[in-house]
Amino acid sequence: MAQKNVSELRLKILSALSDPIRLELLEFLSGGERCVCEILPAFSRSQSTISKHLNILFEADILDRRIDGKKTLYSIKDPQVFELVRLVDRMALKQISQLAEAGRIIEESLGIGR
Repeated sequence: MAQKNVSELRLKILSALSDPIRLELLEFLSGGERCVCEILPAFSRSQSTISKHLNILFEADILDRRIDGKKTLYSIKDPQVFELVRLVDRMALKQISQLAEAGRIIEESLGIGR
């Protein structure tokens, strides 16, 4: 039972991070708490789209949300999320490097680029 709960939590977090807009929102919020009124102009998306993505990140416990009068403010709840993103970046870079090396080997075998 506990393993299922852990798996569900992992899936919720990883799913929340699986969208480019949400990753951009995280990057935007890396500088600190921001009001939705600041977030919307920074993205070429509708208010409903941005709100949906912010809510997904909030529901995954990645963002904090607070209301200050008429303003809704978001911030990163746990900066460790950026460690996870950096780990994924390193994995992607490794794969890109391997592809580049494979391409170089193929080019050499075909006599291309000499």
